[in-house]
Amino acid sequence: MSTLPHQTAKVDNADISKMRIAPDGSFRRPASTFRKCISNDGEFPPEKGRYHLYVSYACPWATRTLIVRKLKGLEDFIDVTVVSPHMGSEGWPFADVDQFPGADVDPINRAKHVKDLYFKADPNYEGRFTVPVLWDKKTSTIVNNESSEIIRMFNTEFNHLIPKDKAALDLYPEAHRAEIDEINDWVYDTVNNGVYKTGFASTQQAYEAAVNPLFNSLDRLEKMLEGKDYLVGNRLTEADVRLFVTIIRFDPVYVGHFKCNIRTIRGGYPAIHLWMRKLYWNNSAFKDTCNFEHIKTHYYWSHTFINPHRIVPKGPVPNILPL
Repeated sequence: MSTLPHQTAKVDNADISKMRIAPDGSFRRPASTFRKCISNDGEFPPEKGRYHLYVSYACPWATRTLIVRKLKGLEDFIDVTVVSPHMGSEGWPFADVDQFPGADVDPINRAKHVKDLYFKADPNYEGRFTVPVLWDKKTSTIVNNESSEIIRMFNTEFNHLIPKDKAALDLYPEAHRAEIDEINDWVYDTVNNGVYKTGFASTQQAYEAAVNPLFNSLDRLEKMLEGKDYLVGNRLTEADVRLFVTIIRFDPVYVGHFKCNIRTIRGGYPAIHLWMRKLYWNNSAFKDTCNFEHIKTHYYWSHTFINPHRIVPKGPVPNILPL
């Protein structure tokens, strides 16, 4: 059994209620810290069973990696541990601390919280304790905790080891990379992170500086998706994956909890709504990695500075409409 160093000095970095907000009341997401890659010629070569993925079903960034893992057929190559959605003062807990349905015990490190993994990888770590975490069992360290980089590793670095049909699926095709990058850039800033900048704002000015660009971008995406199933090149790409994880949470969480309530997806954006439902209902990689119980519980329970009584609303009913 692995042992983990006992750390208490930096526990505040795990407590979302003590999140650092800028003097103007705006939320600014810090960069990820562990940025190494799985690659054939690098420190972390692709090997079946070597890597472990720690995720939360609630977290959109972590769910990106689950979707791509399933799309690429990597379930037998990279195993997964899911945390409880009850993110409290010590961060994301595993099931032996909080036995929430669908949460797991950590089988690799016997960690109690995700922060324990960070301290095992770096006893002097001072950043936030986020998911996803891509863990290397062989060297007992974190390879990467940046979801945008992890999904690109999953897209290419195991292709020589997986079936040809899975290897042929390219979510970042060279012919469309410039367009994908351009869309990812503004979607990340104003939509993926925009909902957080809106919800975590602590002044009216900071809120309006985030919510207006968010809905301007949703208006732009609506026009882009009219009559289309995908954002780029009439094919599924990482741009769809990255947008989907925010849009699927929009009506159940962001409209009410984060005050992103100028319009709902189901009521105000028919093209986006249809695009989202087609991905969810027609592709198991999207549907099977979406757990609305974890999603709603996490946001409404964990953000006590927004929802101090931890009341989880019943609606919307249903969480997602049928096709």
